[in-house]
Amino acid sequence: MNSFLNTPIEFLKGVGPQRAELLQQEIGVFTFNDFLQYYPFRYVDRTQVHLVKELTPDMPYVQLKGKLSQLKVLGNAGKQRLVGKFSDGSGSIDLIWFKGVKWLQTALKSGETYVLFGKPSVFNRGLNIAHPELESPDSQLGLPRFQAVYPNTEKLRNRKIDNKVYQKWFTNIFTNPGFQVKEYLPEKILARQNLVSRELALKWVHNPANHTELSAALERLKFDEFFLLQLSILRLKKDRKAYPGLVFNKIGQFFNAFFSEQLSFELTGAQKRVIKEIRNDLGSGQQMNRLLQGDVGSGKSIVAILSLLIAIDNGYQGALMAPTEILANQHYDGFKDKLEAIGLKAALLTGSTKTAERKEIFEGLLNGDIHLLIGTHALIEDKVKFKNQGMVVIDEQHRFGVAQRAKLWAKSKHPPHVLVMTATPIPRTLAMTVYGDLDVSKIDELPGGRKPIITAHRSESHRLRVRGFIKEQVDAGRQTYIVFPLIEESETLDYKNLQEGFDHLIEHFERPKYQIDMLHGRMKPDEKDAVMLRFKDGVSHILVSTTVIEVGINVPNATVMVIESAEKFGLAQLHQLRGRVGRGSEQSFCILMTGNKLTKVARKRLSAMVETTDGFEIAEYDLKLRGPGDMEGTRQSGLLDLKLASITKDQDLLERARNEAFLLLEADSTFAKAEHQLLKKHLQSAKGFVDWSRVS
Repeated sequence: MNSFLNTPIEFLKGVGPQRAELLQQEIGVFTFNDFLQYYPFRYVDRTQVHLVKELTPDMPYVQLKGKLSQLKVLGNAGKQRLVGKFSDGSGSIDLIWFKGVKWLQTALKSGETYVLFGKPSVFNRGLNIAHPELESPDSQLGLPRFQAVYPNTEKLRNRKIDNKVYQKWFTNIFTNPGFQVKEYLPEKILARQNLVSRELALKWVHNPANHTELSAALERLKFDEFFLLQLSILRLKKDRKAYPGLVFNKIGQFFNAFFSEQLSFELTGAQKRVIKEIRNDLGSGQQMNRLLQGDVGSGKSIVAILSLLIAIDNGYQGALMAPTEILANQHYDGFKDKLEAIGLKAALLTGSTKTAERKEIFEGLLNGDIHLLIGTHALIEDKVKFKNQGMVVIDEQHRFGVAQRAKLWAKSKHPPHVLVMTATPIPRTLAMTVYGDLDVSKIDELPGGRKPIITAHRSESHRLRVRGFIKEQVDAGRQTYIVFPLIEESETLDYKNLQEGFDHLIEHFERPKYQIDMLHGRMKPDEKDAVMLRFKDGVSHILVSTTVIEVGINVPNATVMVIESAEKFGLAQLHQLRGRVGRGSEQSFCILMTGNKLTKVARKRLSAMVETTDGFEIAEYDLKLRGPGDMEGTRQSGLLDLKLASITKDQDLLERARNEAFLLLEADSTFAKAEHQLLKKHLQSAKGFVDWSRVS
C-alpha cells in the first residue's frame, strides 16, 4: 500500500484533528485507506422518478416529485407523529414521521414542491412512506445522479457529518495527485474473472454513474474479500498437509474387541464411511484435523470412541473434551464399563472432581495407566499431562474458544490427531468459508428403528389440549421435557419464568401420580445429577428445564419435547432441543408453544421446524434467515467480518474466488513468482487472518 493511502485521516482536506478523533471513535477510520473501505449501505437512484400510482409495498427505496399538503400532528404529547399527504398528479400517498416532529413542523412547508426519497410500506392497511427524505428540487442541482448513502451515528450527525460531507471527502481523495491504488491481483485472475482494477472499483463504489459501474465495483471488491479469505484458509490447509503426523497403521485388539463384543447394534452406512475416512487419515503420516458433522442422535459418539481406540491400539492415549459436565458424565457413563470389559481404563475429569481423585488421575495419565481421559475444559489445565497423547476428540466444538482448543492440542510432544464434532449442522458454504482448512465428514443417516419426530406449532389457546396430550403420553409410560427460554440472558428472570411454569404444572398434574422435577443452571452439579438420574431412571415423568438440557441428554423413553416461548429461540437451538427426544423406537413429538402475536421472521423459523427434521436443511435456512455472523460459533472467530460480500447471496462469487485461490497456490504456494510479489506484500500487511489449521 502506498504512503498516500496510509496518511492519517486528519490530513484529509475538510477533516482536521477534532473530526478525525470522532471518525476514529465512531466508525474506526484512522487512515485514507480505512475511509476508502467505509462502504455505502445503499444508493439513491436519482436517475429515475416514480409516480405515486406505480408504488407497491414490496418496492425498494423510490424517488418521487410532487407537492406536500395536509401537514398535521396527531397523537398525545407522549406519542406524537407528523402526517402529511404527498401528491404528484397520478395519485397521493400518506407520509408519516415518528421522530423529530417539532423540528419537521417548522422545516416543512405545506403546498411546496419536494423531491421525496423513501420506502413504501403498509400501515393501518394503507400504503404510506415512513420517515421519507424531503428536499427542494433546487438542492438536487449539481449532485451526482446516483448517490451513495453511508451508515452514520448520532454523534457524527450532530457534528454535521452526513452523506454530502462524506461525498466531498471522497472527492478530495480521488482528485488528489497522490491518489493511486496498487493492483495486487495477478493480471491472469483479473482477465479470467473479467474484473475491473481495484482503483476503479473503489472510485465506482463511492461514486457510481450508473448501475453498471456499481455492479462492476461490487463484484471486484466482494471477490477480493472472498479471495483473500480463501487464500489464507487454503494456505493453512496446504501447510498442515505437509506437517508430519503420528502414524497409526494398525487396527488391534481393543478396536476389534469393542466392535465385536460391546456394540449391540449395527453401524449405519454413514458411520462406517466416516470411520473409514478417519482410518485413512490416521495412517497417512499427516496430522488429522477433521470436522465431523452429524445431526442430533446420528451416532457421532460411537465413531469418536472407535477412532480413539485406534490411537490406543497403536500405543497412545486419547482425550475426549465436552462442553458441559452433564455431557462429559454421559460420555463417561456410557463407555466406562464397555472399555473396562476389554481391558482399558477411562477417567473422568471435570470441575467437580475431588482433589484426591485429581491426583490419582494426573499420576495415571503420566505413567500410562489411564488410556482415555474424558472431561470438560478441566482437561486443558496446566497440571493435566499425558505420557503420550495421540488423539483428541472435541465434542460440540463451537462451544470452545480457539485458545482453549489450542491449549489441549499443545499437551503433546508431537501434534495429536484431532477430530472435532458438532451436532449443529453447518451449511456447506459456511463450512467452506470458516472450516475450509479442515477435512469434513458427515453422518447423514440416523440409526435404524428411529421414527421422524412429529413437530407442531401451538399457541396459548391450545395449552389445555397440550397438557392433555402430555398426560396421555405419561399414562402410556413415556416421559416429557418442558423447556423455558432465557429471558434477556438474565439468570434471575430465567429462574423466575421457570419457577412460575413449574408451579402451574404442579397445579395441573396431580401428585404423586405425576412426578415433576426442575433443572436449571443455578443448581449445584450434584443436584443436577440427582435430578437427571431420577428422570433417566423413570422416577420423574416431567422434567421442567432451561436450555441446560440442550446438548447431550439421552433418555430414550422421553417422547415429548414442549418448548415454551419458542419464538425466543434460534433455529439451531430449537433443533438441538428437539433432538433430546426421538432417541428410542417410540413415536416422539416436539410442540412449539408461542403467543398469538409473532413477527414474520419468527413465523418463518417455526414453519421451518414444522416442515423438516433434517438438521442440514434447517442450517441452510437459518443461514439465509440470519446471516453468517449470527450463526452459533462463528462470531467468535472474527473470520466473517466481510464488509460487502455475503456467503448466502454471493455463493457463485465465493466458488470463483476459492477456485482462483486454489489454482494460485497449486502453481506458486510460496508466492515466489514476480507476478505474485504485490499479493504477497498485501497478505503480509493484512490483519485478522486466523490460524484455523490449529483449530484444536
